[in-house]
Amino acid sequence: NQIIFNTSTGPVVEALEKIKIMDGQRRENIKIGLIVDIVLKADQPTGKLTRGIVADILTSSSFHHQGIKVRLEDGQVGRVQVVYPYKTINGVEYLEGLT
Repeated sequence: NQIIFNTSTGPVVEALEKIKIMDGQRRENIKIGLIVDIVLKADQPTGKLTRGIVADILTSSSFHHQGIKVRLEDGQVGRVQVVYPYKTINGVEYLEGLT
């Protein structure tokens, strides 16, 4: 199952802002297919966040103090700062707070 929608603008983004959790440091919170906000290496000085969908988890350890490193579906690589949680209802995945 995969959630497909525009993650940059609109009412879904407004809902995401209300339900985010701030623990991108623990690998157990990161799953392929989740929406996350990452900091790209080039954006570390400013802290600018980039939103996307996790394609690969690159950090093998269970914890990283700067955030778990992931590759997004668009190929960008960075450390997770924000994780948007989901839950499964009757086999269908929904973002928490949108059900």
